[in-house]
Amino acid sequence: MFTTCKPLILASASPRRQQFLADLSLTFTILVADIDETPLAGEKPAAFACRMSQEKAEAIAQQYPASWVIGADTVVTLEGRILGKPDSAGHALEMLRCLQGKKHEVITGVTLRCIEERCMENLSKRTEVRFAQCSDAILSAYIQTKEPLDKAGAYGIQGKGGFLVRSIVGSYSNVIGLPVNTCVRLLLHHQVIEPLQEKK
Repeated sequence: MFTTCKPLILASASPRRQQFLADLSLTFTILVADIDETPLAGEKPAAFACRMSQEKAEAIAQQYPASWVIGADTVVTLEGRILGKPDSAGHALEMLRCLQGKKHEVITGVTLRCIEERCMENLSKRTEVRFAQCSDAILSAYIQTKEPLDKAGAYGIQGKGGFLVRSIVGSYSNVIGLPVNTCVRLLLHHQVIEPLQEKK
């Protein structure tokens, strides 16, 4: 679909983010940034997601100043509180109970950074997700699949946990970890990619 015109790096180990870019036929390198991902005292969820995406991109861009680096960070937030990955099955059940029948937000911070071309794009996208009401028995059965244990908010909308979601308002891909439409627009604007031309 697209041709990559400039060296592109994804600063993320997420297989879902990698798949989004691969599905667009982009050529890119994967390099994972080692940063402290602890929220600052009083830091708002959107500010945290933006800061994390920027720090990830910057760490890799410093090593490869001629490359265009995408950094991303996704947080699940309920009533202003960040829900990270559960540290146990019991913690996952506690999180899922909190989300039952309520709406929460998934916020992804996205950064596009290139040092040599003096580019720093940093923004966040929000998607509203509303859960259905499920019994503890159903939630426990879901937790037994192990899927919630490595997911922020203890669920994966693109996997088995999709049944928990009653509705969303906003970008579906944003909930999975990358607002694809936003990323494509940024990459096209900076001529990092271009539409694939039909061969004559």
